[in-house]
Amino acid sequence: MSSESITKTTTPSKQLGVNDYISIETASGSSIFSPPLPNGKFLQESNQQTVGEAVVQILENLGVQYAFGISGGGIGPLWAALNRSKIQLLHFRHESGAGFAATEAYFASGRPVVVFTTTGPGITNALTGLFAARGEGAKVILLSAATPSGNRGRWACQETSAYTMPLSDIFTSGTLFNYATLLETGDELPEVSRRIAIGLQQPGGFVAHISIPTPLQTTPLKAQLPQPAFSQTVPVATNDAIAECAKLLSEESFGIWVGFGARHAAEEIRQLAEKTGAAVMTSPRGKGIFPENHPQFVGITGISGHSSVLRYMEQQGPQRLLVLGTRLGEPTSFWSPAMVPANGFVHVDIDPEVPGVAYPSVPTVSIHSEIKLFLQALLKNLPERLSWLPTSILPRPEGNTNTPRTDGLVRPNVLMNTIQQVIVEGSNALIIAEAGNSFAWATHHLQFTQSGRYRISTGVGSMGHAVTGVVGAALVHNGKAVAIVGDGAMLMNNEISTAVRFQIPSVWIVLNDGRYNMCAQGMALQGFQGVDTVIPSTDFAMFARCMGAEGIRVERESDLEAALEKALSSTVPFVVDVSIDSTQPAPIGGRIQSLIKQGAIESKGDAS
Repeated sequence: MSSESITKTTTPSKQLGVNDYISIETASGSSIFSPPLPNGKFLQESNQQTVGEAVVQILENLGVQYAFGISGGGIGPLWAALNRSKIQLLHFRHESGAGFAATEAYFASGRPVVVFTTTGPGITNALTGLFAARGEGAKVILLSAATPSGNRGRWACQETSAYTMPLSDIFTSGTLFNYATLLETGDELPEVSRRIAIGLQQPGGFVAHISIPTPLQTTPLKAQLPQPAFSQTVPVATNDAIAECAKLLSEESFGIWVGFGARHAAEEIRQLAEKTGAAVMTSPRGKGIFPENHPQFVGITGISGHSSVLRYMEQQGPQRLLVLGTRLGEPTSFWSPAMVPANGFVHVDIDPEVPGVAYPSVPTVSIHSEIKLFLQALLKNLPERLSWLPTSILPRPEGNTNTPRTDGLVRPNVLMNTIQQVIVEGSNALIIAEAGNSFAWATHHLQFTQSGRYRISTGVGSMGHAVTGVVGAALVHNGKAVAIVGDGAMLMNNEISTAVRFQIPSVWIVLNDGRYNMCAQGMALQGFQGVDTVIPSTDFAMFARCMGAEGIRVERESDLEAALEKALSSTVPFVVDVSIDSTQPAPIGGRIQSLIKQGAIESKGDAS
């Protein structure tokens, strides 16, 4: 609550309950909101901060600039404190969309982002987006409301308590939240502040949840908030470990396998590759960290990857792979034996639990270190001459040479060619690809020469991530962000209306084929027949215009270039609705083979 003196209050015209608020006008003309106290009076102005205001101050001090979410009675006082702060507040249409947008806003800006929700379903709606934030390694803080202790177990509206919701993981630190707490008193805030500050300054992701009962949000804070001055510390490999790695990599041929966790070390990776002649491959999320037009780039691994990677492993067989910032999980490796070099891995990661997990039986030299610092030290320790000779000619990813035609539906690979020319090479727009065939086509065909322009989610891979995340990315990028999405994801959860409300220049390119086509194609390859994946025809250009955005429908390949250029030049949110040839097989064969090996295949046995 403001420290200004109150000049007048609004006289209530009816008996108010504990969830009602009145407007209080301060001397400066601003409005604050106060709930009635049990005696029917309203909280009087004091020089003390409220708990809600203190939480907002903590977030401001930690660099938060944006808060996304949906308000409600339970979080009203905290929302009002956010609204009076320097943090920009954006109302979304769904809490999960706010979570996805916060994730992408973090990756586009490097600053932590807040998601706010009210009690009950507001919290549960947000969980998928926050699950993605944790899986992707974002820094996101959820602020939510909780039912007051005296009302718990009494069937309060949207009750948030142990009587109605599982407290484990949602309100306690665990697999969903790095740190979570349900405040019961303002005296806890100094410790909460300390933990949030430490978490945000750690390298890697940090997802937190602070839930505050409604009356506590307006309670005057008695505790003194600390002014923490934490210096960021990162793990660094020892000199002995660096020397051992330099010895191994100078004596034995090796390739470099780059993941998303190495995105801050792009320059050092290029220097190492050019100094040693080593081949470089990247995970799907690692696209662009190493320039894809570089002669030493052999391709993308895993989902939607390139066959050139397997040719390299089979034909030139490096003795080791230097793995940087990837968990080598199924989306990156399919746990394929073909990706295991003769002498195993040198695996560098900031998380000491990552090396050795994906391939537990393969010899692995585990290095716990921040990757940029590791590579800087390694480059200094490598000898000028290696004991092995790099191969002069390396396999390269296959090209995409189809030219536009004037009839027939749009082929996805031709669409990707046009996106490459107009958006990737012709602008600085960020690109986010949605889970499904959209992700497969984009990852396989688009080429990036710099880190940070391409984003996908492989671990969680939730539909709706890109169609909503693009709004957060465009907002903080202060320029165009483009989502390549399917019609199924677009119907599932989009934030076009939010982009229109705040004039955020997001662009959606919709692969409209009237079906969940990854499901249709993938399950057919697995032997399942008759799966209903059809989606009734939707005109997404009209859909966009109905919400105040612009849209254009593209039914011929020859019209693609002009449509994408129009979308880029538009000053308002824009949807490009592309009629896609659904018969074109997406590059998802590796994923399907992985599923089949795990038993996801139609049984041919006698059901009797």
